[in-house]
Amino acid sequence: MDDARKGDAALSASRPEEAIEHYTRALSVNPTAVKYYIGRATAYQRTSKYAESLRDAELACVFAKKRGSRELIKDAQFRRAVALFHLGKYADAEFLLKIVRGLDDKDKMLPIWESKVATKLKDVPQDDEKRKVTIEETPAVEIPSAPASAAPPKAAEPSPSSAPVQAPKPIAPTPKDKIKTDWYQSPDVVTLTVMAKGIPTDKLSVEFEQRSVSVSFPIADSSSEYSYSVDPLYEKIDPSQSKFRVTPTKLEITMRKATAGLKWHDLEHPDGHDTTTPAPDAALAVRTTKDTVPAYPTSSKSGAKNWDKVVVNDLDDKDEIEGDETSHFFKQLYSGATPEQQRAMMKSYQESGGTVLSTDWSNVGNKTVVPEPPQGMEAKKYSG
Repeated sequence: MDDARKGDAALSASRPEEAIEHYTRALSVNPTAVKYYIGRATAYQRTSKYAESLRDAELACVFAKKRGSRELIKDAQFRRAVALFHLGKYADAEFLLKIVRGLDDKDKMLPIWESKVATKLKDVPQDDEKRKVTIEETPAVEIPSAPASAAPPKAAEPSPSSAPVQAPKPIAPTPKDKIKTDWYQSPDVVTLTVMAKGIPTDKLSVEFEQRSVSVSFPIADSSSEYSYSVDPLYEKIDPSQSKFRVTPTKLEITMRKATAGLKWHDLEHPDGHDTTTPAPDAALAVRTTKDTVPAYPTSSKSGAKNWDKVVVNDLDDKDEIEGDETSHFFKQLYSGATPEQQRAMMKSYQESGGTVLSTDWSNVGNKTVVPEPPQGMEAKKYSG
């Protein structure tokens, strides 16, 4: 596989850094290849290198006009518009999107970006410089020359013994109304999953900002587009360290928390303000003192039980927590819970003989948790 194809494959597999390397090598051999510049411009955009992306898109535009290819001109101008949008040149981006519409008003990504630009311009004062168009339809750029010693690549000769390779069948895209989202977190990142099959990677747009994330892509074989955004996010993220990847069945977006260890209570913040309460340290979350030992109602004959003490003792039992898959899951769930949820988990799990696990202290704190054995089994008291 030559470098251009490797670049296409890496870009489709959401490996933009690798794609940049392959396209760069391909351009060293053929420095006027429009598609290589468009591919590298797209890869640069996905790594937030918008100035480099603009440079490639401008070169692609010039070479596409020399070739007279309407389709390539449209793609180059579109990449140019997206790069300028990210550089804050909203009027310039709007100017280019109008050109793109004139070339192909059926482009499915066009309405999405027109809406993005209109939203940004709405907040720009009428006398602001950002409302002025500063570019020309055909950019003035320095044209790279072909290397004198560069020889054209030889066409690969098909092997007579090799069997023809069948292309994989395309995956049927998920209808717009069937697309679902989910999210989870670790101490360092928040992961948002968009469960949709057949996402077109070359038309996918994922935008990261400190307090927002937005996703858009056209639904293949239809005239509809899918758009999803969270603004404001529950807390700040680091856009430069956030990334995404596409699989045949989903889009997985990984957002790096600006404050590591800070627990998010939701994906979107209800009022847009920062949460200033830091996530509790695992050791501090379960620590108690002799002066303030919380005891909770219980029907046990031995009297009230200090469930905070139970939490500490159970955490010290490494074999118990770090054993099989179930224990590992319990540990992960436990480590991300609040102190009150941890008490509820320990109390419900122990009193029910391991058949009930609750994180709601208000539900289990003032009563004995009754065992709920699996269907077909009977709970019996242990008699030693």
